[in-house]
Amino acid sequence: MFLFRFKRTAKLGLKSLWMHKLRSSLTTLGIIFGVSSVIAMLAIGEGASQEAQAQIARLGSQNIIIKTAKPPEEQDVSGQDESMREYGLTYADAERFRNSIPNVEVIVPSRLIPQQAWYRNRKVAIEIVGTVPWYPEITPAQIKLGRFLTSIDLHHKQSICVVDEKVVDELFLFDDPLGQDIKLQSDYYRVVGVVQSQSRGEAAEALGGGDSAEGKGQGANVGNIYIPLTTVKNRFGEISIQFSGSSGRSVERVELQEITVKVGSVDEVLPTRDTLETLLDRFHKKNDYQVIVPLELLKQAKATQRIFSIVLGSIAAISLLVGGIGIMNIMLATVSERTREIGIRRALGAKKRDIIMQFLSETLMLTLLGGILGISLGSFIPYMVQQFGKMPTVITGESLLLAFGISAGIGVIFGLYPAYRAANMDPIESLRHE
Repeated sequence: MFLFRFKRTAKLGLKSLWMHKLRSSLTTLGIIFGVSSVIAMLAIGEGASQEAQAQIARLGSQNIIIKTAKPPEEQDVSGQDESMREYGLTYADAERFRNSIPNVEVIVPSRLIPQQAWYRNRKVAIEIVGTVPWYPEITPAQIKLGRFLTSIDLHHKQSICVVDEKVVDELFLFDDPLGQDIKLQSDYYRVVGVVQSQSRGEAAEALGGGDSAEGKGQGANVGNIYIPLTTVKNRFGEISIQFSGSSGRSVERVELQEITVKVGSVDEVLPTRDTLETLLDRFHKKNDYQVIVPLELLKQAKATQRIFSIVLGSIAAISLLVGGIGIMNIMLATVSERTREIGIRRALGAKKRDIIMQFLSETLMLTLLGGILGISLGSFIPYMVQQFGKMPTVITGESLLLAFGISAGIGVIFGLYPAYRAANMDPIESLRHE
């Protein structure tokens, strides 16, 4: 019996909507655009958040990164024939970390030097990463061709290098990079390996890392070239001279731009960070370092993503609210137009709940149809954004269920008042209505 009544009510609702096809279509558009905007905005927000979290995660959740930063009191010092200023991380710091902290698994000191790399008649801007053979243990760098640096390279200060894929694409074009020689300043370095690109500079910039003495004002780099740390120390030295204006000059000495410390487990990251800061405070009279904990940044990024999703979802939900108001307006007009029909049905024995179900079913059909079409459009928009806008987008099942649930809820909430108004009409007055 219930199934028969439900089928009859749905048939009546469908017939009524079909009689006013244009009005029904325009009413459904509000729900379609509302649902699609919720899905699209949440997908764009989720994609941006996951990309930021992935950049931070590439730095390692078990890593602690200490970077050299120019002391604030030396930022504005300029003049002629200045004495050499020393600041930043040192090899002694790396040795102290190794000897003083028992739960440290890996310590990787690094020199970062922007340079121009030459191969035949081609030139690109790159960043030299002077590092040690165990560098891949703190980063997800994958060897694509050849090998990485070895202890023999480090000990004998070999003139070899490992390049990343971006440098290969820009510098070598169609040539096989293995065994080729790259010119850096006046020296040549033999390529022994190719590693996967890590977007290292972008991640460091996003983290707000300190500027190195050599790196300031050098512009964007294509990629990284990895050279043994001892070779970099021997060939490039630790002293840099910078000129400002016509006569200003500054001489600076920086041993290391970065030291990365990897601990045994995630639980040991924060206690180790506190120990490192204590050691640095004791041996550094200047505020010439910055401690970065990717684990903390990852937690902050996830919290920011939740707030971002709530804000974007709320803004998009406003369009759904407007669509719901439009549906209520149309249904109220429909009730006025069908007053005589309602009176006839009541006179023939229809109960109030039958009238309520009739008008509520029409509202639900509009919103559910709008929800389905909105999901299709909302799934297509992020795809187009990703293809043409080159922005990452992620459509989650939760966003689809949320948008569809909101559209169904709007159908019930905004359809109840017109339905109750129709059901509470006086049958006699309704029959007299022209």
